[in-house]
Amino acid sequence: MPEDVVQHPRPGPAAPPDREKPRPKRTSRDPYFDNAKYLTIVLVACGHAWEPLTYGSRAATAAYLTVYAFHMPAFALISGYFSRSFDMAPGRLKRLLTGVALPYVVFETAYTLFYRWAQDDPGYPLSLLDPWYVMWFLVALFIWRLTTPLWLMLRHPLPVALGLAMLAAVSPDLGGDVSIQRVLGFLPFFVLGLTLRADHFDRLRTRRVRLGLLPVGLGALLAAYLVAPWFDAGWFYHRGSVTGQGVSRWAGLLTTPALFVLAVLLTACFLAWVPRRHLWFTALGAGTMYGYLLHGFVIKWARFREWYAVEWLHTPLGELTVTALAVGGITLLCTSPVRAVLRCVVEPRMEWAFRQRDAAPSTTETQQKGPSRAPGS
Repeated sequence: MPEDVVQHPRPGPAAPPDREKPRPKRTSRDPYFDNAKYLTIVLVACGHAWEPLTYGSRAATAAYLTVYAFHMPAFALISGYFSRSFDMAPGRLKRLLTGVALPYVVFETAYTLFYRWAQDDPGYPLSLLDPWYVMWFLVALFIWRLTTPLWLMLRHPLPVALGLAMLAAVSPDLGGDVSIQRVLGFLPFFVLGLTLRADHFDRLRTRRVRLGLLPVGLGALLAAYLVAPWFDAGWFYHRGSVTGQGVSRWAGLLTTPALFVLAVLLTACFLAWVPRRHLWFTALGAGTMYGYLLHGFVIKWARFREWYAVEWLHTPLGELTVTALAVGGITLLCTSPVRAVLRCVVEPRMEWAFRQRDAAPSTTETQQKGPSRAPGS
């Protein structure tokens, strides 16, 4: 998903690699993370497609609640894991601008124009400070990544991030600009990703852990089915303070860490069962940014045109059909032809907009001048 949602090659381990072993090429990608990104974007598309089916279907509601309990936290966690190397270097800042900021401006504008046309509302306002629908995640990713050096500098970043999320949950007057509630609400998952290392994922993928987590995931699905008639999925959105759920504002001091633990546990269940080998959909993991940005048009068009008013869609067969269409649609949007057409706005190079960095001085020049200061200072 966004940023690379995350389109980086697999980061190297924290410790120096064994010099006796051949070093992998920097351009190689880990199929495990590409598989995880593809399966996560599939869950995002399914969750959005299922939402209209939750009115009157307990099974659809249970599936919806289960997915929403962890799919965006998983996205944020993976994004954090691939942000560990962000250090404000010019090249990385450039990628942040071209890979996150520019797509946000382009697609936020496109979504606004789409709404004006589809709803025949030419006066619908365009505001870059008020992300529409799925665009909030790009704003959050931009802010999270800019603050990455700060989180990496802290000795205990996760408790600080969780404290900020709790503060947001008990602050009904925080405001809605740049989706700040969601930025802070999902921040702990991004910071958790920053603290993870490759061996943490390796431990998840052992047979013992996978089998141990399987009943946890099934138990969560059963619990979601039991609470489906009365539980509000708004608890997972982090759109505002907990007062919007009809409870005391101070309830956020308990519900925020509880939902965090639940999301981390379910994310672990999900990541434990992500395939490690190269599969037919592995290559699609590099195109999740495209699927994320584009699928919202399809989902909203279906809602605007009231396609869900067809009664048979609310039958078990109809629900399976909607699921199949969501999986097929998001898969198509992640394919190479779509990426080739839209790369100019999703992953533009924009070399013309940036200054060329001066060439590094030769070794002879450096020796003649002497070591004046440390590199990068």
